[in-house]
Amino acid sequence: MPLPETILVKYTEEEAAYVSMRPVVRQTFRATELVDMILSVTGKDLPRIQQVLRSGTVVYHSYRYWWQGFEADPAALGEILATYPNSDPSRPFRAGDCTEVIFESSGSPARHTLRLRRGEADRKRLLRLRSFWDCLMEEALRASPAYRDFSYTLRGDVYSLPLDAGQIARLARAANQYAPRSLRAQLAVLPAVSHVAFLCPRHS
Repeated sequence: MPLPETILVKYTEEEAAYVSMRPVVRQTFRATELVDMILSVTGKDLPRIQQVLRSGTVVYHSYRYWWQGFEADPAALGEILATYPNSDPSRPFRAGDCTEVIFESSGSPARHTLRLRRGEADRKRLLRLRSFWDCLMEEALRASPAYRDFSYTLRGDVYSLPLDAGQIARLARAANQYAPRSLRAQLAVLPAVSHVAFLCPRHS
């Protein structure tokens, strides 16, 4: 049995501990659009996605979405999920494929999180031949980040690298030497971070 072609979805900003007074927005989703959003929360887990569709609610990017819950046919849902990549630990890290890094401190939730895109971290200071991104990729190639998973939220393979004191010190020195002033202000959190994740969009 196919999934519904369209689904009426309501959503509002998620507010904890008290009744939300935010306006409610109504929008019609195609089944594939709703599954795509849920996939970013659950991962490629067919039974869990079925349960979310049945419950009729999910929190995504600080918004709560809800709809009339329904039973999703596993075969029809499987056809949609088959169009998405799977995690593949055999894929090696390639610095040239990396488009973004995420620095995080320890703890849950992390006390410090910094996301840097290649475009901003690859800018060179005046009279400098290297960028902070160059230094970061050299550190990654030296240490060989471990494959973590395919992120349906970030749309790419994620590789993780724990950072020791020596690595953090080298990156902090590189930030002071090579990063533009605006970026150096953000990189001031480096002494507090404990690991870095590398995002590599899937091309094949």
